[in-house]
Amino acid sequence: MQVSVESLGNLERRMSFSLPAERLDTHIGGRLRELARTARIKGFRPGKVPQKVIEQRYGQQVRAEALNGLLRETFDSAVREQSLQLAGNPRLEPAGEGELEWVATFEVVPDFGNVDVAQLKVVRHVAEVADADIDQMIENLRLQRRTFQPVPRAAQQGDRVALETWSQAGDERLPAEGVEKGATLIGSGVMYPDIENALVGLAKGEEKDITVNFPADWRVAQLAGRQVQVYLKVTEVSESVMPEVDKEFVRSFGVKGGDLEQFRSDIRTNLERELKGALMTRLRREVGEQLIAAYSHVEMPPRLVENEARAMVQQQVEQAQRNGQQVQVPADAHEGFKDAARKRVLVGLLVGEVARSNQLRLDPKRLNETLRLIASTYEEPEQVIELYRNDPQLMNGLQGRVMEEQVIDWIAERAQHTEQPLSFQEAIRQ
Repeated sequence: MQVSVESLGNLERRMSFSLPAERLDTHIGGRLRELARTARIKGFRPGKVPQKVIEQRYGQQVRAEALNGLLRETFDSAVREQSLQLAGNPRLEPAGEGELEWVATFEVVPDFGNVDVAQLKVVRHVAEVADADIDQMIENLRLQRRTFQPVPRAAQQGDRVALETWSQAGDERLPAEGVEKGATLIGSGVMYPDIENALVGLAKGEEKDITVNFPADWRVAQLAGRQVQVYLKVTEVSESVMPEVDKEFVRSFGVKGGDLEQFRSDIRTNLERELKGALMTRLRREVGEQLIAAYSHVEMPPRLVENEARAMVQQQVEQAQRNGQQVQVPADAHEGFKDAARKRVLVGLLVGEVARSNQLRLDPKRLNETLRLIASTYEEPEQVIELYRNDPQLMNGLQGRVMEEQVIDWIAERAQHTEQPLSFQEAIRQ
């Protein structure tokens, strides 16, 4: 195999190579003979279809499949032969009119030298789930299951208040006619704080008008940055009724028999899973910051950085769409993400380099534990496990995540690290 590589820049390369014609012909011939034995074509008995008919029917498809497979195989072999480390995906193009001569353009991983993780100084946060954290979670679950009972008294913090409202902003009335009807939980922050606070002390049927100075970034465009007269009328006040933590309450969360201790045990397991993820996120960020500080001078592959910046823009757009927002994205929006993208690429390449240079391999036990941990959050864990094992894309994503965490742990263990204890609440607050 003839291969030539030229530099287009510090980190960009162009490789010219040719596919072995005899291997292509051999693969195509073998696949066509296999089809001749198994193909079912009207007018012919199985295994008796003439070769010419097979070639007419399947030849083009088989050739395309064989060419794609051989192209990737030959390119990968050439990369290994030239001892190249690719950063991102290559761009493969025909070198001429024929199908055997190809050109690949790609970026390579920069030379980090000897990545000495022992020089890094890492703060490793530690935390445990306490009984008080379980108590707080049970209280949160009670809040989720609370009901509301109308009361004749004035509203106070924690009450749900049904109300009618309208506003006057200069010459503009909102709504133009009638009133807006709604409800809010005082202290929830659903309505503007000044409005919620004004409801305290009002009973059913009572009215009040207040002056509100809305901030410039307020979500209602007609009110943003304006001084507005807001008119309020309370139509009902309801107080919350908290459920008792009894067998019925416990059973409602899937604990058979309503056993309280089992309920607390299940909560502890869930909180420990959440805590483990939060601590790993903190450690990943801590190690990442140290790697960035130590290797920020190293040039990054520009195309890889740009692709990462565009991916970050797309993530934000998709998040906004999930929240029901319509977003107009300028063509150059990715430019504002390039600094963050560069840092993300730098950490990713360094983690990969540490894994490669230290011959780190994915720990099957850790992978299995992570998969079972993910599955345990679903009602049918075994089905989730089976889904991952039968979906290469899902499994590849999981393997990448577990491998990254494994390398981050490896770096942190060998760095100069100190432990910083946190409470559960502090740890999960990212």
